[in-house]
Amino acid sequence: MKRTAAAIVSLAVSGALIVATPACDEGGSESSGAQYGDCKVSGRYGEFQLSPVTAGALTVKTTLPAPGWWNGSTPDSVKSGYEYCMAANIAHRAGLDRVKVENAPFPEVVSGRTKDFDLALAQITITPERSKVAAFSPPYLSSTLGVLIRDGEKINEDNIRDVRIGVAEGTTGEEFVRDRLKPAKPLSVFANDPEMVTALEEDRIDAVVHDTTILLAYPQKRKGRVRLVGQYRTDQGYGALYPKGSAEKDELDRIIRQLIDDGTLAKLSAVYLGAAFNQDPAKIPYFTADGS
Repeated sequence: MKRTAAAIVSLAVSGALIVATPACDEGGSESSGAQYGDCKVSGRYGEFQLSPVTAGALTVKTTLPAPGWWNGSTPDSVKSGYEYCMAANIAHRAGLDRVKVENAPFPEVVSGRTKDFDLALAQITITPERSKVAAFSPPYLSSTLGVLIRDGEKINEDNIRDVRIGVAEGTTGEEFVRDRLKPAKPLSVFANDPEMVTALEEDRIDAVVHDTTILLAYPQKRKGRVRLVGQYRTDQGYGALYPKGSAEKDELDRIIRQLIDDGTLAKLSAVYLGAAFNQDPAKIPYFTADGS
């Protein structure tokens, strides 16, 4: 039976996050000898044909920092991570010998204001609004919105509307809180994730609502200071974003579907996300926004 993206890499499937098996060459992979940071690639080199914006390279937009997804603080320092190694596998199968990483603010990426790239990988939730200004791949990871609070605080689905909530600018978390939660206090909007979590630690806000897959890393990194207490279902998933009208969309879609179907992305999830989480996301309580 053909597996779906959600079935393979859903973060609710804890088994995919526990077995730390590298995405290495399997089944007679052919290679040019190209190195993609610390990533191990699989599949047949050059099986797919792309016409990239930069000759010989896959140009990928992202938003740094993003630990677990892009391990490094600058484009030149990134050598590993779930989405970086996903890009490396795409480049390998397309016969491209390097990944060119370009950093850009998240709101610019999802609003279609960035130019001259092949695809963007930045934990981007596929939404109808974003699809008006950009094109998307099939979803490669399911997403929920987590609630991060200071350790020791008592915030739950019943009282979260009455506390100071922080969100990341231009994200589905911002939209969800404004439209669904409708908090009683003014919403605090932050340009990046570290600023937002620091504001939480410094008692300038009381809760962060943001992608669970991103927030899961913080309780481990900042032990005893913050914890995840709940998550909201969104019935949405992450997708690679392409420039509107991209001539490479169909070929890139085929590569991503192959990465899903052959288990490559599930392995990357185990290696790079499982290590960062140190928490089974399936055991985080689900909140309801409507009180039902």
